[in-house]
Amino acid sequence: MLFLGVGLVFLFLWYSETGPVAAWPWYVVFAPFGLAVLWWWWADWTGYTKKKAIDRENAKKKARIEKSREAMGIGTKKRR
Repeated sequence: MLFLGVGLVFLFLWYSETGPVAAWPWYVVFAPFGLAVLWWWWADWTGYTKKKAIDRENAKKKARIEKSREAMGIGTKKRR
């Protein structure tokens, strides 16, 4: 997302001819979009995206379990 945001800012500045970005060549302005595509490809290829999704699901599941335990008055189990 960072690359996409930077690319959009560069594109806006380049199109409106504002600041030093107006003098940059087109390939420098569009480079963050290419980097964003490479990041997304790498994240999918290595399983990073799937791992993060599973981590979020597990965190939600753990929160639901803890909430249910507290509602029943059981609380959390602690090792002695």
